[in-house]
Amino acid sequence: MPIARFGLFEFNSDTGELFREGRPVRLQAQPAKLLALLIAARGELVTRESLRAALWPDGTNVDFDRGLNFAVAQVRTALNDSAESPAFIRTIPKRGYQFIAPLPEPAVQAPPPPQRSFLPLAVAAAAAVVALGMAAIWKPQPAAVKVAIAHFENETGRPEFDRFAGTLTDSLVAGLTEQTAGRFAIIGNAALLRRARKFQDIDEIANTLHTPYIILGQLQKEGAGFRVLAHLIAMPSRKHLKVSRRELAPGASETQVAERIIADILPSLNSSQSATR
Repeated sequence: MPIARFGLFEFNSDTGELFREGRPVRLQAQPAKLLALLIAARGELVTRESLRAALWPDGTNVDFDRGLNFAVAQVRTALNDSAESPAFIRTIPKRGYQFIAPLPEPAVQAPPPPQRSFLPLAVAAAAAVVALGMAAIWKPQPAAVKVAIAHFENETGRPEFDRFAGTLTDSLVAGLTEQTAGRFAIIGNAALLRRARKFQDIDEIANTLHTPYIILGQLQKEGAGFRVLAHLIAMPSRKHLKVSRRELAPGASETQVAERIIADILPSLNSSQSATR
């Protein structure tokens, strides 16, 4: 059954939609897939390895541990759950996770009545499906344009902001991947993108990763507060297409800041790519 009801929540595993007492709860695509996998296991342990295979297939460029921790944290936030005293998702250290909330037993459907066999028609239909499938396979698909996101640099002089900068980077990678829906290939975990800024060379990044766009980010002290800068740069010209400036409001989460950065830079990224076609 695609609809799961637990506590005050209702989750549609087909669409990834989550509701609390009939009101929608925001949940990104990757965390929604994670929740669907945990619910489908119905209380059984879902190992970290199986989650890696399901959420990040071979070839996907992502920091698995950081990405999984981010997805689990997003699900817990949406469910108002706690790792220390869980009502929905229990962590099994170094092994995986369990969905522990009670779920209704799935309904058992009666077998369908026997139907007459129309072999010639079935063969013809199968041949049509194969023909359509072959046409889809052989139809050339344009390659997604690559966008590299370098690790945000903590320039505040306060080490406690190192984690914020790292999580903000991952949130930007996840959010931009979701919102561009395959139009752009977002790269965020290549080793040269995780270097300290003084060891980064944007020409090397562009040439090594074959990307025409790079996003560089900074976390800076600004008076009594802080601000985040994100630079969208076109390569190899090094032209700044957009600079997003966002003040850090008290209590602002990394996900919220990433969403605002995406709202700033995505129109410039889309218009630049349209102009090159």
